[in-house]
Amino acid sequence: MPSRQPLLVSFAPPTAGARFGSDQVPHFAPKFAFLDSIVTGDETWVCHYTPGSKRQSLQWRHTHSPSAKKFKVQFSERKIMASVFWDRKGVLLVDFMVRGTTINANAYCETLTKLKKKDKRRGMLTRGVSLLYDNARPHTARVTQDLLVRFGWDVINHPPYSPDLAPSDFHLFTKLKEFLGGKRFSSDEEVKETVEKWLLEVEGSVYDEGIKKLLPTMQKCVELAGDYVEK
Repeated sequence: MPSRQPLLVSFAPPTAGARFGSDQVPHFAPKFAFLDSIVTGDETWVCHYTPGSKRQSLQWRHTHSPSAKKFKVQFSERKIMASVFWDRKGVLLVDFMVRGTTINANAYCETLTKLKKKDKRRGMLTRGVSLLYDNARPHTARVTQDLLVRFGWDVINHPPYSPDLAPSDFHLFTKLKEFLGGKRFSSDEEVKETVEKWLLEVEGSVYDEGIKKLLPTMQKCVELAGDYVEK
């Protein structure tokens, strides 16, 4: 039998080759059923020291975000990169890069392969997955897209002109930052253990809330045909 081709759900305007339009709005009609299929993930730096909870230090920079200019926030120079994948029920995979390395397309594909091997949702990761991520180069590389075709996973494209609408960026990593605020770690292993423990033990409502926030955002993207949408 031929392999199943994944559905590409895009918020890009039609001129950019989008397939998301009025004909796909019903895809969101059974709202909670659709939310159950979403798996989202992203990368973030985790420092040996993260500033406390003052308002100006609540900035949680993405790995490929431009450098901040307004505030001098004293993050520790010692840091490791974490890839976190989750759904509305909880964390699915936490994968840390080796110190001194960053994510590229091949490394991202290795992480996706680890994710596919996970079986925490009774087979969910082998069927019915709608993967949501942003437009970072490793995520949109040809080798990544080819791998997702082989997996048969549906892909929800991130709006090209809207900042950080993937829920890891605007929700989960912000809460992780708040938890880590003011804490100091003496080793990478201590950082890993603390982050993994928090992701596994944080209330399930944190994950559910983050995925539910997608509904108004997605609807707004549909109404604006993929134009700029603020957080």
